[in-house]
Amino acid sequence: MINLFKPARLLMAVSAAVLASFLAGCVMLDPAVSEYTPVMPEEMPDSRVTNGSLFSSNHEISLFENAIARRMGDVLTIHLVESTTASKKSSTTTSKASNASLGTGTTVLGAPITVHGNNILSAGMKDSTDFTGSGNSDQSNSLAGDVTVTVAKRYSNGNLLVRGQKWITINQGREFVTIQGFVRQVDVQPDNTVDSTRVADASISYGAKGVLADANAKGWLSRFFDSPLAPF
Repeated sequence: MINLFKPARLLMAVSAAVLASFLAGCVMLDPAVSEYTPVMPEEMPDSRVTNGSLFSSNHEISLFENAIARRMGDVLTIHLVESTTASKKSSTTTSKASNASLGTGTTVLGAPITVHGNNILSAGMKDSTDFTGSGNSDQSNSLAGDVTVTVAKRYSNGNLLVRGQKWITINQGREFVTIQGFVRQVDVQPDNTVDSTRVADASISYGAKGVLADANAKGWLSRFFDSPLAPF
């Protein structure tokens, strides 16, 4: 008996796989998640304020330190000065030639073998192979701007884990910049800024969401046929 339900099950399985890949692509670039939310500073314990005193435990004033980020919840500004350029070229040329011939004076036992007056022992062979290949690849990227982030964690060696995001809504689209990485306190400038080139293990993302971003992206069916899963 022929089972007529197998093609239908196969079609449902393929449809489910395509739908899963489409949904995965939709949620892949959504940085508005909890890992980029700002970290709140630790609350100071309540204490009784004594009038007439020069010192109050509710307010911290550092007389011998710069006002730079060093605690959880502090903010600092990161200057985005990213610029990368990559170039690769390759060229290959090969050539091979061979030539072999038997002259008209070739004989057997001292006598030539002729047909219609031509020595059939005279022959020639030539072979040549040429190959030329070349390749060229260039890529460059740049990103400039400022992003203010918060200190998410401070480690025992003084390094700071910073992270943050910036969303800008323009007309019918939203652009975002997210950054996360580790910063040394000695790299923080007196104006509480640090260059992105000084951020270790940096993860920087720039993108957009909205009508313009959707119009500039391939549809899920086109992405499927461009993927390795395409049957041809």
